[in-house]
Amino acid sequence: MIPVRGVEGARIGVLGLGRSGLSAARALRAGGAEPVCWDDNPEARERAEAEGFEVADLSHPRAFETIASLIVSPGIPHLYPSPNKVVAAAQEAGVPVDNDIGLFFRSLALPEWDNFDLAPRVIAVTGSNGKSTTSALIHHLLLEAGKSVQLAGNIGRGVLDLDPPENGGIVVLELSSYQTDLARALTPDVAVFTNFSPDHLDRHAGLGGYFAAKRRLFAEGGPDRAIIGVDEPEGRYLAGQLSEGPTDDRVIRVSVERKLSGPGWSVGARKGFLSEYRKGRQVASIDLRNVPGLPGAHNHQNACAAYAACRTLGLAPRIIEQGFASFAGLPHRSQRIAEKDGVIFVNDSKATNVDSALKALQAFDNIRWICGGLEKEGGLAALAPALSHVRKAYVIGREAAQFALQLEGVEAEICTEMAQAVQSAMAEAEAGDVVLLAPAAASFDQYDNFEKRGEDFMAEVRSRL
Repeated sequence: MIPVRGVEGARIGVLGLGRSGLSAARALRAGGAEPVCWDDNPEARERAEAEGFEVADLSHPRAFETIASLIVSPGIPHLYPSPNKVVAAAQEAGVPVDNDIGLFFRSLALPEWDNFDLAPRVIAVTGSNGKSTTSALIHHLLLEAGKSVQLAGNIGRGVLDLDPPENGGIVVLELSSYQTDLARALTPDVAVFTNFSPDHLDRHAGLGGYFAAKRRLFAEGGPDRAIIGVDEPEGRYLAGQLSEGPTDDRVIRVSVERKLSGPGWSVGARKGFLSEYRKGRQVASIDLRNVPGLPGAHNHQNACAAYAACRTLGLAPRIIEQGFASFAGLPHRSQRIAEKDGVIFVNDSKATNVDSALKALQAFDNIRWICGGLEKEGGLAALAPALSHVRKAYVIGREAAQFALQLEGVEAEICTEMAQAVQSAMAEAEAGDVVLLAPAAASFDQYDNFEKRGEDFMAEVRSRL
């Protein structure tokens, strides 16, 4: 645990008692604070009480008379589409609002670091797609290289549950826009921006607000190194904002769509080969085509970002290449789960928006595509460039018929339920086909989360093998 610093004797409100909220309450208590916890869910309140925390309704009109600050869990809106009533009450009372990420950054450094040979470092990863895979891959590469490294944030453990890093230790954080938007402190040593596409627009009042939330990771604390995916205008803008000029190697540009030129530091992947360039010269190359845990151009982009992050820490290209080969990938993200009679089954339930589904479709040919769910804003037109890879779509979800109507030129079967989609796809699949779950939609019309949806897909496939 990382005790929160500078809170001794203060009463601190904690709103939301899931993983990050309870973790924050424990770390606040360890730092000498008096957490006052609240969650609308009675079961969550009972869990907090069982750990000895004070539980009080923070929406009470006088709740903030003795509260010094409020710590808010990521799923709770603090501004758009409208602030939670407790957050609004805190703001009305002039009480600062923060989250566990802000507490982490302000509490991480300790006096004993002065005696370390190498101060611990933090790598923070954000972006629209690929954050989890990039974060997990960086963690894996550093572990394989023998480094002391921990993974947390939007993946793995809560940030305040981490052990205080030791001499030369590294912390890898995956950070969502919900987390970067509210944190009062953001000071990573290395910050990574994978890519950008529309998502969470209601929470950020549009595309500009969503980008602004991502940009805070780079603008607030000024990382020593910034690794920026520049295949979208937002990434190119961000790289330009951070760089002092073409030769400024504090900014490492990443692309999988074009060959980057110029005297700066860049990492790109084209036709399955990763290349690193510095001062106009190629200094390394890695063949990614046969790395089983990183299929497709979108995973090659993740590999480039992870490679660049590890290079900033001094890892040699050959060490990184060895780590790539042993990376198994993450559950529900281009996860190869089975193969039978020449048919491959891939679970990409994490493809909850059109952009991530597009990249999944572009990674394979001869696809039996299981798709559908709670459709997000913008429609499905952006999938058009990859629909030629699809032999047939098997559409699930409560609005399956409406979803299928948007798949112009693709044969589609309205299945509604996962069991029917898997049964039909497996019955019609031939050798060389890929049965791919890449929904291009959220899961909440039928499942609690994308993990449950992916688990259902895997269970249906395996029950029929």
